Amino acid sequence: MSTNPRHVHPIYDLLPVEIDGFDSLAELALDLRSSWNHATDEVWRRLDAELWEITHNPWVVLQTVSRKRIEHVLDDTEFRSKVAELVKARRQAAEQPAWFQQTHGDKSVTGVMDATTSPAVRDSLPRPLQIKTDSIPHPLPMVAYFSMEFMLSDALPIYSGGLGNVAGDQLKAASDLGVPVVALGLLYQQGYFRQAIDNEGQQHALYPYNDPGQLPIRPLRDADGEWLRLRIKLPGYSVWLRAWQVQVGRVKLYLLDSNDAANFPEHRGITSELYGGGPELRLKQEMILGIGGWRLLTELGIAPDVCHLNEGHAAFAVLERARCFMETSGQPFEVALAVTRAGNLFTTHTAVAAGFDRFAPNLIEQYLGPYAQTSLGISVEDLLALGRQNPGDASETFNMAYLAIRGSGSVNGVSRLHGQVSRRIFEPLFRNWPEDDVPVGHVTNGVHMPSWDSAAADEVWTHSCGKDRWLGTSETLECDICQVSDEQLWQFRVDSTHALVDYARHRLSRQLAGSGASPEEVEAAKHLFDPNTLTLGFARRFATYKRPNLLLHDPERLLRLLTNTERPVQLIIAGKAHPADNAGQDLIRQWIEFIRHPGARQHVIFLSDYDMSLTEHLVQGSDVWVNTPRRPWEASGTSGMKVLVNGGINLSERDGWWAEAYTPEVGWAIGDGQEHGDDPAWDVIEAEQLYNVLENDVIPEFYDRNEQGIPAKWLSRMRASMSQLTPQFSAVRTVREYTEQHYLPAATAYRNRSALGGTVGTNIVHWERSLREKWASLKFGDLRTVSNDEEHDFEVDVYLDGLDPSFVRVELFADAVNDESTIRQEMTRTSMPEGANANWATYRAAVSATRPTTDFTPRIVPKHESVNVPLELDLIRWQR
Repeated sequence: MSTNPRHVHPIYDLLPVEIDGFDSLAELALDLRSSWNHATDEVWRRLDAELWEITHNPWVVLQTVSRKRIEHVLDDTEFRSKVAELVKARRQAAEQPAWFQQTHGDKSVTGVMDATTSPAVRDSLPRPLQIKTDSIPHPLPMVAYFSMEFMLSDALPIYSGGLGNVAGDQLKAASDLGVPVVALGLLYQQGYFRQAIDNEGQQHALYPYNDPGQLPIRPLRDADGEWLRLRIKLPGYSVWLRAWQVQVGRVKLYLLDSNDAANFPEHRGITSELYGGGPELRLKQEMILGIGGWRLLTELGIAPDVCHLNEGHAAFAVLERARCFMETSGQPFEVALAVTRAGNLFTTHTAVAAGFDRFAPNLIEQYLGPYAQTSLGISVEDLLALGRQNPGDASETFNMAYLAIRGSGSVNGVSRLHGQVSRRIFEPLFRNWPEDDVPVGHVTNGVHMPSWDSAAADEVWTHSCGKDRWLGTSETLECDICQVSDEQLWQFRVDSTHALVDYARHRLSRQLAGSGASPEEVEAAKHLFDPNTLTLGFARRFATYKRPNLLLHDPERLLRLLTNTERPVQLIIAGKAHPADNAGQDLIRQWIEFIRHPGARQHVIFLSDYDMSLTEHLVQGSDVWVNTPRRPWEASGTSGMKVLVNGGINLSERDGWWAEAYTPEVGWAIGDGQEHGDDPAWDVIEAEQLYNVLENDVIPEFYDRNEQGIPAKWLSRMRASMSQLTPQFSAVRTVREYTEQHYLPAATAYRNRSALGGTVGTNIVHWERSLREKWASLKFGDLRTVSNDEEHDFEVDVYLDGLDPSFVRVELFADAVNDESTIRQEMTRTSMPEGANANWATYRAAVSATRPTTDFTPRIVPKHESVNVPLELDLIRWQR
């Protein structure tokens, strides 16, 4: 038998922890701050340049290189000094007051470790991560952020696309801003699939194993060194969940994983794959995320005031949070939900009703029936009602978005347009309420600019705006790209395109070699593309609603556009189709077939396995970013935001974020700003628009050069895009909006409701019961109107049937028309008769006479100073 130690010991037992200075390297390697602060890149490049360039995973580099190599580089005084500076800078960044501490909290508090964390867990962490926490409580102790996926780094492949992108960028921005956030997710054994394209253009899904020992994570251990594990009961058995910790600057991300040796083999695979398997596996994953995630926080001694649900996947956290409050207060579920929902925020990313997770009633009963009855003290029917549009319909499925809405004190979409779309989608939950009153707002997404800007872009921005521009510490991002000369700005863009072309050549040649292409094809790929040619970037998930083949509507016209000898164009395409989406995979095949055309081969390439690294290079080097979804099916979109900081310009459908960002001076748009469904005739119209914009506007402007060879008009548009849109669509703005518009108010509301064991929650439940008992009997009497040239005076009698008048609000309502906004004018109670008419009251209101009296209708709505109506109570009665 071999005595070679590498066959005897796991690789992670061989870490040379005794080498002086190794602990500093490990501290840097395990903080994903390095994924956006590239100051440490040279450290890993020095240890193993080739491995670093391939993986961009500091933890893999540190584990892979030999003890001798580590000792050798640490013996270098200059290198050792550099590492010490980086460690010092990391700790200072973690401990110094950031935007949140300066604006809303105690300036001595940092976000690396919150005061709510239990002493046992604090004491178990390496000394560098222990910080001062004995401070006066501030208005937002902690936000718990739940998401099914997080895109933080290619070193941690637990993401699929847009949802994970948003989650990852918001965690990074929270770290930069010092917002006290802790995140919860799942550690997938395979993550999302990797993509290979064969010679026939067929996509193949690959599922490489995520070896936890090679990921920048560590087991979460208690003070005795025991691995923190949770036990979750499922029908007939229990599942053990292992807990892991990821450091994201100031923020911690905790991941749960079912691949525990104590589990049956079938149950070890519950967290095997992101968005894999059928409904039953998805339900178990979402139970682990929501219920298991909240229990993990409890185990750690973390009691967040605010719970942010990033999509409905995590909605079961609503139930577990309520159960925990029941346990500590002795209140029933109805009161516990009324108390805790005030601290819950639900962000929906879905633009079509069919996109929400739904589960068959029998599946909910099987997996959550005992939990409902034993832990929550409610019936299965009561639980199912929380996830249904019609609670009494036994055949209706259980909708996770409905549960999230009924368990939250605030709901938002991810762009202005998506807020409108979401109000339409959720209108059936708020019967008889106008669409404008459906309680869904919006916080438009933004991207974490330091994660996506190139080194050259960073230099330009630093020169113009200062090094702290993305830290949110000034009220406005005072930036003047105009002070950068045309020569400097154009050279920056030329260099960026050169870098992209070099990367594309290298990646394509590796891609072809891996697929068995001939040596001649591999060599030819190393010489494709011209860095001085207009370069279009086009990368996204290949799904029919995203219309990734709109450019292929007229292949001959596209070919003429690309191959124009005087004004050529080159196009880089990337994207995956879901393994079960045959239509999406067929769209990829169509592009591969087009690229095989002899004329197209020199002008179009498809780069397979679209991931974070490929995205980074594409958004940094593309001159124009093309996006062609069907409006309004892209909730926000973020890929086009990433080109802003890099000087790229957008050409997009007026959908998602671009619907509110577009003006003629910052980019180009197609569409008419209206919705046309999936009408093929409209696709043809917009394809023609796309060709026309490229041929008549984009291409001529790029090639129109002055005497210095510079496209002055292009640079003017580029400056406008960079200066106007980059700050607006930065995750700094997004997270600040969440903090000030949602987190802080939610924390206050939750503390008010939870005080004195939930007394306010009890009062709310009694108020609601009183309203529901009397609501059917409320009615309007006579409506009287007196008008003059200036105003209309309305007076109406209302029958309250003994209901406390303070429990309702009588309004005069008028829909929005033309340029006139919606009117919701509260009517004043003028009299309460006694005797036989004691149940009647008279209400009066005066409104401007700019609109006819027929536009106005009285209505009765619930009224409570601390209840969000109609989100928490959807009763309404109209005067007929």
